[in-house]
Amino acid sequence: MGNITRIKAVAERIKRWHDNGNELVVAVSAMSGETNRLIGLAREINEQIDGREYDQMVSTGEQVSIALLAMALKTLGLDAVSLTGRQVAIKTDSTHTKARIQSIDTDTIKTALQAGKVVIVAGFQGVDDNGNITTLGRGGSDTTGVALAAALQADECQIYTDVDGVYTTDPRLTPKAKKLDKITFDEMIEMASLGSKVLQIRSVEFASKYQVPLRVLSSFDNLNDGKFDDTFKNSVGTLITIDEGDTMEQALISGIAFNRDEAKIVIRGVPDRPGIASAILTPIGNANIEIDMIVQNISIEGMTDFTFTVNRSELKKALQILENDVKNDIGAGEIIATDDVVKVSIVGMGIRSHAGVASKMFQTLAENNINIQLISTSEIKVSVLMQEQYLDKAVKALHTAFGLDRTDGESKVATA
Repeated sequence: MGNITRIKAVAERIKRWHDNGNELVVAVSAMSGETNRLIGLAREINEQIDGREYDQMVSTGEQVSIALLAMALKTLGLDAVSLTGRQVAIKTDSTHTKARIQSIDTDTIKTALQAGKVVIVAGFQGVDDNGNITTLGRGGSDTTGVALAAALQADECQIYTDVDGVYTTDPRLTPKAKKLDKITFDEMIEMASLGSKVLQIRSVEFASKYQVPLRVLSSFDNLNDGKFDDTFKNSVGTLITIDEGDTMEQALISGIAFNRDEAKIVIRGVPDRPGIASAILTPIGNANIEIDMIVQNISIEGMTDFTFTVNRSELKKALQILENDVKNDIGAGEIIATDDVVKVSIVGMGIRSHAGVASKMFQTLAENNINIQLISTSEIKVSVLMQEQYLDKAVKALHTAFGLDRTDGESKVATA
């Protein structure tokens, strides 16, 4: 919700759903730019922000949003009540800035619903056992919405975003991308973890764990929605569900994800002995640096090269650890790093039941003169690392090769 005009539009949408007899609990985030503004104020005082005080401060952004939305609903004649995470009693652990939800007390919400009220809940926040306000980290408002849906056993959790669903790939990169009507939790988790920005992985994992049907749809569509009927269920947004559906067997892959935030580290001249991978990666993991793709070369005369990738923003930190704490301890040679790489992945349930999917991917890239630096696989995805300059070419070529191109012009997102 970026401004008062958007808040009023959200209120109109909520009224349509309410007027059709639906009980509604709405989790909202702070107004656009507000969280960054608050963080900026804190950093003017101290770059190293205290976790508890950070949570105390940034949680006020959602408190403003829920109050304004409740006011907007009341001007439309609806009875609404706004609740903070503490007032609901969204209980979390005490990990400030990245807290995890432990339980939700639904009594207050259910009482308000029974009284005919629309309940507006502050997303992104909770409270720990000591009464301290906590925040859930990136994508926290989505996670709040899913958690509330699970606790209340809702028919569906709808997440409104700036796109009208989940696409086969980013339509801004590939205009022929298609909107998916349905995708499985497993596929969406892979897409989110591999770079798809539509949903944060935590919210999808939560929905999968508690089997909450999740629908992604646009907050900008001026649809005459409000009826939870078959027309809506079959045509609006993308449904993320545990059900693979009747047509899933026919689809080799559901989408192509990519991640620009990759960096590659190569440690040369590593002694090839038991425990060497642990000696290299444990200090990196202890520094909360996430490690992605890993390759250890064949040993030659007892020495090998060890390659892995990290997030681009954590490359400098990882290199410092390797130079200061690892290199001399293991007797390694030189350390080479580069951040001009990207990861491109194909994702789909069909990968686990069809032979030749990976080879088709590799052949397509070879035909386009794109060199593969690293490969990693799982049951439903194949990922490759390549030079960043080939990203656009690779995604478009793979999208066409796997039959994902739409036949009816370009997507609305691409032409917007």
